[in-house]
Amino acid sequence: MKKLRRLLIRLFLFILLVVVAIVIINTVSYSSKQIDVAAVEKIQVSNDVVQRLSDVVKIPTVSYSTHVDSIAFINLFEYFDTHFPLVDSMLETTQINQFSRIYKWQGRNSKLKPYLLIAHLDVVPVEGESQARWTEPPYSGKIKDEFIWGRGTLDDKVSAMGILETTEILLKENYQPQRTIYFAFGHDEEVGGKNGAQSMCEYFLSKKINFEYILDEGSIILEEAVPGLTQPAALIGTAEKGYCTLELEVNLDHGGHSSMPPKETAIGILSHALATLQDNPFPSNISQNTQELFDHIGPEMILPNKAVFANTWLFEGILKSQLEKAPSSNAMLRTTTAPTIIKGGVKENVLPTNVSAIINFRILPGETSETVIAYLNETIDDERVKVIKQNASFSSEPSKVSSSSSFGFNALQKTTKEIFPNTVVTPSLVIAGTDARHYEAVSDNIFRFTPVQLTKEDLKRIHGIDERISIENYKTMIAFYYRLILNSSI
Repeated sequence: MKKLRRLLIRLFLFILLVVVAIVIINTVSYSSKQIDVAAVEKIQVSNDVVQRLSDVVKIPTVSYSTHVDSIAFINLFEYFDTHFPLVDSMLETTQINQFSRIYKWQGRNSKLKPYLLIAHLDVVPVEGESQARWTEPPYSGKIKDEFIWGRGTLDDKVSAMGILETTEILLKENYQPQRTIYFAFGHDEEVGGKNGAQSMCEYFLSKKINFEYILDEGSIILEEAVPGLTQPAALIGTAEKGYCTLELEVNLDHGGHSSMPPKETAIGILSHALATLQDNPFPSNISQNTQELFDHIGPEMILPNKAVFANTWLFEGILKSQLEKAPSSNAMLRTTTAPTIIKGGVKENVLPTNVSAIINFRILPGETSETVIAYLNETIDDERVKVIKQNASFSSEPSKVSSSSSFGFNALQKTTKEIFPNTVVTPSLVIAGTDARHYEAVSDNIFRFTPVQLTKEDLKRIHGIDERISIENYKTMIAFYYRLILNSSI
């Protein structure tokens, strides 16, 4: 027995030694995927750009699901045409459904595939009761404390203005790109993009135009993105999650008087279903996007974090448990479940027969809306709870994953390292929705990246209170687009 015990101990120590050796070897050989690019001197950008962004923020191009504020968009396009005279006179423009616009900047080499820069001109409304909590009024365009304040300064007039400012600068320099460049500015992204981005994609299809790559808004350069990473992470979205809204409905034959409640009520049955979903989230999964993220940020981390990322075969459970603690990183690992609306009951002493709840799901690549429905039916396991798919304007399946070794990604990576040299550039998964999802028919490589550097606190300003961008960030964005156009002209 003693010999067997010694043998087992030796075997355990041998296995432990082998595991430790593998961990050390993997960690030491965990090589960086960052490219060696020299920083460039950013172009000098006039302070006039600040006032122009302020001016367009004052034009309240708010999205509504029921109508378009035509006067606001007409005023915005008049502003573009007046204040970007070279863009107006030298680029070909096409209006789509009256309020979206395509620009074409003809390149010198027609054999090269064009590329497309997209943005949206509409903004979300501001809740009436929250307006008093804004430091500056949401459509004031106030320039104060080295910031430009208001709706659109982050999402997403800022991108359209940055692209136009850059183009005007290059046209003044008599620059003509090798590749033809298109810009597509939508007017209804915040309500689904059907009449904007979707229609513009149909226009490109009708012209048989296919793009080398497409760049839309999306992830940003985030400070303190992941524990153990000391540098800001430049998160270039190579895919985005799908969007699905489902209704859970309970419809009983009888309600009755609240003085004689049955063992189970409609509200109780629905509540139990919601609690069951909360207690049983979708399984976590390290998707292709997330694995690429790990492979790009892991080598840049300090120990012991680097060792964990270099050995996910051993530490996957620990890694997942840590990422699941924060809503933003948890969303990278799984399809998320978010109850947003609940309805039921008409009077305090009447048991309702019909109650319902609306749940929004953001679907991880590799899953579909059908697998989400199947998971709900299996998890709730109650025939009284009906799962009904809603035809929401944002509904979409997860996007395809764009290549991180493509021309487009390489141009973005190089440009980012030139303008933001102290960043770690990495593919990432966009957990929200963008207009980019409408363009899959016209390009295999679609990226989602807004070249601004923000903190996690700044993220709350997007669609929130006190949306703003620093003057330095905005000028740097223009410098980024300037270099991107140069880097893509080959």
